[in-house]
Amino acid sequence: MSHEKPSFVFSSDVISDKDYVAWIAEVKQRFGSFQAKAAVRVNQAMLELYWSLGRDLVAMRADSKWGSGFFQRLSLDLKAMFPGATGFSVTNLKYMKRWYQFYSELVMNRQQPADDWPRERVLIRQQPADELVFPEEFGCIPWFHHVIICTKCETLEQALFYVEQTIANNWSREMLEHQLATNLFKRQGAAITNFASTLQEPQSQLAQQMLKEPYNFEFLTLKHDYDERELEDALVANVTRFLLELGKGFAYVGRQMELRIDDETTFFPDLVFYHIPLKCYVVIELKATQYIPEFAGKLNFYVTAADKLLKGQTDNPSVGLVICRTANDTVVEWSLQGVSTPLGVATYQLRQVVDRTVAEIEQRKSKKLTDDGK
Repeated sequence: MSHEKPSFVFSSDVISDKDYVAWIAEVKQRFGSFQAKAAVRVNQAMLELYWSLGRDLVAMRADSKWGSGFFQRLSLDLKAMFPGATGFSVTNLKYMKRWYQFYSELVMNRQQPADDWPRERVLIRQQPADELVFPEEFGCIPWFHHVIICTKCETLEQALFYVEQTIANNWSREMLEHQLATNLFKRQGAAITNFASTLQEPQSQLAQQMLKEPYNFEFLTLKHDYDERELEDALVANVTRFLLELGKGFAYVGRQMELRIDDETTFFPDLVFYHIPLKCYVVIELKATQYIPEFAGKLNFYVTAADKLLKGQTDNPSVGLVICRTANDTVVEWSLQGVSTPLGVATYQLRQVVDRTVAEIEQRKSKKLTDDGK
């Protein structure tokens, strides 16, 4: 029995050719981009369907009209009509109604029309018949992110903030829940600064939004009598979590960086970062105590030194930030008045810590003695 040879010849010259290898890599990248776009389109189409079903359920007052068993009946009918489709559970159908109703009620209760809202908040539009147009941006995030937002937010501005932040930062569901739990909406841009008088627009506004108040350091484990060096050590050891808390755009440059004035004069700020969107260095001083005005003077010098020694021709003015345990707002505001460098002051939240290891050892000893005595 004879076997026919294949009609093509697989040449090793092809797979070793640089142009071929580069082209194949480009095709792979192109295909990945296509898959991502396709997934977004599928997600958007599904969410548009959910939005329209929620709108219908609200308009018809279906559950009150046809009784408590309505959602169970609807779920069975939709599953029978579309046997290969998912997402038509009773719980999901109720979420569709809640999702549309959440935005519908908040929009209609607003005093000003949507056209007068700040541009960054114009996601929701009303039609003449009081029906909400599906916001195209909503299709950029997964369905259960929307469920989390509409079940945990109380205001329209708060909900749209988390929608925008999820899109901008590509948050996972876990990260979204974390940011909601730590109330990022209230913390973002809330630090006291002098940016309005020391930076030009739009950098001053962008720099303000870069900072938070307070910062959440609950990912750290410290003993109750920790000092500033231990706080710094812990943050550097958890620099990935620290960068996530600082927010998008921060790049870690170093700790205790040498700022050499001359052969005999050198200074070492606690932490130095670079904010990529703002194109500026950010000098951070950590204080494990209450804020005092002297901190602004020291940070002012560090920021000036960073401008002289680190800042490039294309960089914007450096920014300074004191992160301290507690602060009196009036003291902070007065201490920043008249300072010509851009400075900000924020506090941090830390899990209440004790000498946990000792306490746990004593607890285990006590439990062992109790068990031995039984």
